[in-house]
Amino acid sequence: MRYVIIRDDDTNASTPVECLERLYRPFLERGLPVNLAVIPDVATDATTPDGLREGFLRRHPEGKTNSLPIAGNPALVSYLHDNPGYHVLQHGCHHDCFEFGRKSAGEVSRRIADGGACLREAGWTAPETFVAPHDRLSPAAFREVARRFRVVSTGWFELRRLPRAWWPLYTLKKLRRESHWRIGRTLLLSHPGCLLSWHRRRDQIREQIALQVKQRRVTVLVTHWWEYFPATGPDESFIAVLHQTAEDLAKDPGVKVITFRDLVEDSIPLN
Repeated sequence: MRYVIIRDDDTNASTPVECLERLYRPFLERGLPVNLAVIPDVATDATTPDGLREGFLRRHPEGKTNSLPIAGNPALVSYLHDNPGYHVLQHGCHHDCFEFGRKSAGEVSRRIADGGACLREAGWTAPETFVAPHDRLSPAAFREVARRFRVVSTGWFELRRLPRAWWPLYTLKKLRRESHWRIGRTLLLSHPGCLLSWHRRRDQIREQIALQVKQRRVTVLVTHWWEYFPATGPDESFIAVLHQTAEDLAKDPGVKVITFRDLVEDSIPLN
């Protein structure tokens, strides 16, 4: 059996409910869980590494405010609680650019705690999985996150960004050519890039997904809800690819779509 985890990044207090409903109803109807990396208290001036306004910011708050806590969108919070097929992950705190690339363990710890408090305010228990904005973590951030979470999901691992004490196990992982590894009780998962992305050719996405799933025991498929809804309106061809992916996964008897929590609770082999 091969396992697939759907990870959608950047749900936040400005996310329209109808966007998630449009994208993921076919998944929920097929019993395929969707892991949402939720920004707990999104910065209203969040920018990309290139300095552009982040595409996941979809409404401007009234008055002057630096951030929007997820509980500030009660319709979205209610929708997510009413649909148990969604599983909430902690996606940083404010989603400042390279927010968890900071070297200060104290600052990293504060942001983890503040983000967790925002999620609890919205009615969720502490998530077991952490996703860093832009998949960037400093050595201090890795240490602090691994202390508090059972799973860290990121794009890749680099020796210079890891705590020195982790280097021997990382080297062993590289020698074994494994995608995923573990430090103590914490699972460290990589993903094969954002395969479900508007930057990829639509006619090749499903084939690329199938290839990656065949090559791994556990594959994390990453996408971003807001890419399907550019300023010009819903990208119907891209949405169709996502829905066809749901059909592909549901029909394959050798594939099971799971949550990050399933990895922890069911002790599923990583590699």
